[in-house]
Amino acid sequence: MIKGLALTPPVIGRLSIGRVVEKNGKRLPEKDDEFTLTSQIQGRDGWVPHPLDEVLRQASPGQAKLRSLPVQLLFNDPALNLRVHYTQFDRSSGRPVCVGNGESCRRLGSEGVQQLPCPGPLACERAQGGACKPYGRLHVHIGEDDELGTFVLRTTGFNSIRTLATRQQYLQALSGDRLACLPLELRLRGKSTQQSHRTPIYYVDLVVRQGLSLTQALAQARELQQARQAAGFDQQALDEAARLGYAQSAFEESEEEGFAVVEEFYPDASEPPLAPAPSPSPPARRSLTERLGERIEARTRPGAPVAM
Repeated sequence: MIKGLALTPPVIGRLSIGRVVEKNGKRLPEKDDEFTLTSQIQGRDGWVPHPLDEVLRQASPGQAKLRSLPVQLLFNDPALNLRVHYTQFDRSSGRPVCVGNGESCRRLGSEGVQQLPCPGPLACERAQGGACKPYGRLHVHIGEDDELGTFVLRTTGFNSIRTLATRQQYLQALSGDRLACLPLELRLRGKSTQQSHRTPIYYVDLVVRQGLSLTQALAQARELQQARQAAGFDQQALDEAARLGYAQSAFEESEEEGFAVVEEFYPDASEPPLAPAPSPSPPARRSLTERLGERIEARTRPGAPVAM
């Protein structure tokens, strides 16, 4: 096998909670409040929907929007399902140029790839203007076809990254290292913060599949693990193969994928992502002294009525 080529999980589709739209002749990212499953083919109107998108919508007639998805993870090791790094891309080429974890980074320069300290985006001068962000890729299995094929959810959202990482750690511990056998569900949750001007923002959560208790999900995971072992399925070897594949290259994202990532998640700082307009600020409250002053001025104004 040639060196420098990262062997990442096979991707058969994309999973997103946003899109890129054209506005005033420019393509800008726009957030959404539901999941969309797409193929890896782009048309004039954006990514072509994956057939599973319509199947899942028809299977949930009570939902106005697709905000939950039944999924299964491919690996027992959470770090293999969810890849997260501080990442900077070259906007002109779509090529990753710096990938770090807050302690060390691999940076592409004139002398090739160098191993350097990584202070994180807040303290790195190269990260100004949103050039470097925590960039996550979650690989999940959806549907019955292609048991090793995955849909990839890409995100730079801190809430999604933190929640997905935490949930995986907890579920792996609870299940006795049977994370890949658990019946799970991706769920879109909303919250509002002062930074979002109290408008809803959405993030992705990972929970036990709807209709099952945690105890029932653990029992199903144990049964699936036993059935797989009886059939010769070696989960430990699969995890190790994925670990070695990721380590093949300094950067996991290709230039081909990088262009789409930059367009959707790393817009030019001069062109902020489309988002709801902030609520207007309430008028500033006047002090008692200012109000009394206005009353005195009104009474002494020529033509003002005189109190008797």
